[in-house]
Amino acid sequence: MIGVCVKYFHENYGGMLQAYATISMLEARGLNYELIQYEKRRSPVEIAKLIPRLLNGVLLNDKKEALVKKIGEKIHPRFSENNAIRKRAFENFKHKNFTKLSPVYVGYEELCANSNRYSAIITGSDQLWSPAGLPTNYYNLMFVPDDIRKISYASSFGVEQIPWYQNRRTADYLKRIDFISMREKHGSEIVERLTGRKVKTILDPVFNFDESGWKKLIPVNKKVDEPYIFAYFLGANPQHRLSVNHLAAKTGLKIVVLPHLDQYVAADEKFGDIALYDVSPADFLNLLRGADYICTDSYHGMCFSIIHRKKFMIFNRYCDSSKISKNSRIDSLCTELDLQHRRYNGNNIMSILESIDYNSVYINLERLQRITQEYLDRAFNGVF
Repeated sequence: MIGVCVKYFHENYGGMLQAYATISMLEARGLNYELIQYEKRRSPVEIAKLIPRLLNGVLLNDKKEALVKKIGEKIHPRFSENNAIRKRAFENFKHKNFTKLSPVYVGYEELCANSNRYSAIITGSDQLWSPAGLPTNYYNLMFVPDDIRKISYASSFGVEQIPWYQNRRTADYLKRIDFISMREKHGSEIVERLTGRKVKTILDPVFNFDESGWKKLIPVNKKVDEPYIFAYFLGANPQHRLSVNHLAAKTGLKIVVLPHLDQYVAADEKFGDIALYDVSPADFLNLLRGADYICTDSYHGMCFSIIHRKKFMIFNRYCDSSKISKNSRIDSLCTELDLQHRRYNGNNIMSILESIDYNSVYINLERLQRITQEYLDRAFNGVF
């Protein structure tokens, strides 16, 4: 049996769908698996071990965003009510689709002791190797014994560089993993720099299935009856919203939005014609399927736009100069598929109206899919 370490419970549309794609890939291969459930033991010793994490800039930013969201819920009761509706939609999807679960392992010692249940353990994607999570020793598979196969599937550090003080520990866990693949070229370069290993850059799990494959996983269900622009923004940049308004004025289309996703965003109060909260990951995918145009700062929003051959524009959620920037995953995919012209640069929103040569895009995509499948074949069969 294969143990799976992925963040399937995170209330993020792209994150939950990529976790769903991961287990669906295992099922399509006829592999027996279970999602490993781990609960930290909050003893004084364990808490003390986590203190160094407070110096990590990525973690501090994540905590800041969570705090901003909580404050927003307190200040804006309607936002709190609507956010609860959205959470229930996520919960319903999670309970329906993530059913093959391990017992809950409470504390690190119990987690280590039960790793022998598995012939292999797989982790990956969705920035699970962020420097913020290093001390937990969970997603980096440090709890797994040497004699159990360890597989990383399109892993991501989520940052441009590893903090200097984490280089040695990062190299230590990378050297223990039998099969490593990264989702971004920059991540592959980090692995090579720290370990000397050349590793494959492969596709995110959502690309395991094409448009017809996703229709089988999540049937088509039209959510909006009229033509529309789907604006899916995780960031709070008001200029991005103004650009979509400009596009709507030019096309005469309505704007469908999912307001206040990662935090309360004041600009969202007057943004969009149709604002939705009761939206599960399945509903999200159907909203994207039905849109005429997609404007997003989400990596997975871009991935699903490509899978469904949509006209889209991808916006940067982070400044390129930011130390916590996660733009490298967008850079990598756009470069690989020759889609740099779909990057928003501040004044090119109208280029979204231009058709994308998806025949050319799919030549590159199919090459990457072959590389991805060859890697997975080797990893699951233990062929080095």
